[in-house]
Amino acid sequence: MAYAAPPAGRMRQDLKVLTADRFAITARAAGAAAPDSVLAEVGTELINRWSEPQRHYHTVDHLVFCLDRVETEPVVALAAWGHDAVYDPTAADNEERSAVLIGDLLTECAVPAAVVAEVQRLVRLTAGHSVAPGDHHGALLADADLAILAAPWPDYVRYVAAVRAEYAHVPDELWRIGRATVLQSLLDLPALYQHTPALEPAARANLTRELGSLRTPA
Repeated sequence: MAYAAPPAGRMRQDLKVLTADRFAITARAAGAAAPDSVLAEVGTELINRWSEPQRHYHTVDHLVFCLDRVETEPVVALAAWGHDAVYDPTAADNEERSAVLIGDLLTECAVPAAVVAEVQRLVRLTAGHSVAPGDHHGALLADADLAILAAPWPDYVRYVAAVRAEYAHVPDELWRIGRATVLQSLLDLPALYQHTPALEPAARANLTRELGSLRTPA
């Protein structure tokens, strides 16, 4: 399966493409019953959140990348809209806060309660990306969220640099320790991908290569 990472610095261009209408269409497909004006307001709020200045990787680019891979499943697409809607690099509870936020917003959109609960479950799943066998929705979202890990090495390096920019407040030594912990937790998963297993070898090679560089003295 071929992969092409989006060029860096393309967020403003994508803002012209990612409109509130895209959210509204997905919400309607998932059962939203609120007026169009409410869906437009919620879609705009989400786009604004994904456009915050502290973001360098977790941007509209990343959201579009995920949406393009899951939008045939409206419930999963709503989870993609919500999975990093709250993103504070200094906090450890972004996924939980994102789940609460998207739950409130979807309730405002009059999305059925069962759908809201499933979207929140999926958003919380992205905290560790551990997907149970047979969890189709979870596999779709987790695979989309982690697809960058299987990018060609130069694109992967740009992705790491963007994440590092989000954590510019963290000293280099602490970054190396924290990033190594994240990489090892991913490598410890039985499988990184369930829906797109062909990505597995490239992703594990990238993770292992980066982990080795973090553990090698500068």
